[in-house]
Amino acid sequence: MARKAEKRRTTRETDIEVKIDLDGQGHAKIATGIGFLDHMLELFARHGLFDLDIVCKGDLHIDPHHSVEDIAITLGQTFSEALGDKRGIVRYGVSYVPMDETLARAVVDLSGRAYFVYRVENTRDRIGELDTELVEHFWRSFAGEVRCNLHIELLYGANQHHITEAIFKSTAKSLSAATRISDRIEGVLSTKGSL
Repeated sequence: MARKAEKRRTTRETDIEVKIDLDGQGHAKIATGIGFLDHMLELFARHGLFDLDIVCKGDLHIDPHHSVEDIAITLGQTFSEALGDKRGIVRYGVSYVPMDETLARAVVDLSGRAYFVYRVENTRDRIGELDTELVEHFWRSFAGEVRCNLHIELLYGANQHHITEAIFKSTAKSLSAATRISDRIEGVLSTKGSL
């Protein structure tokens, strides 16, 4: 069963194409026009073992906000479509990731219900062209489209680059764990019979 999907989303603010293979090897081709976001999405793919292509042409002359939000929306929709009916998936994932002085935790439940918790204090306003407040907005938008519970916490850390990198890696690893298929699971992992 191929767990792949691709989507294109075009608005007056952005034109985005996303392709994902949940059972990939971590290969990525990312071109968002926002260098630090490209770096974060490349390591998201690598550490989640997702093959991921993203191209975004956005109104960066105004602000990165539209591009970051629309990439998250499109990635979330594509991720959700690739999950299909969720038969056999483990459903839950948790990952702790250190990055030097930083430790981040991400916990996910691919429940079909969107809920987002983000407990991260930013130590500075920007990393490259990316406003650090947009990291929270990215993951909130993604969780809404995937319709998952996603909890992201910074346990400790000082360097904003390290903090953001640990967040993207831990979220990737928790999603990778949650999407894993187990032959021990019949149907979906829910007493309701659906997710």
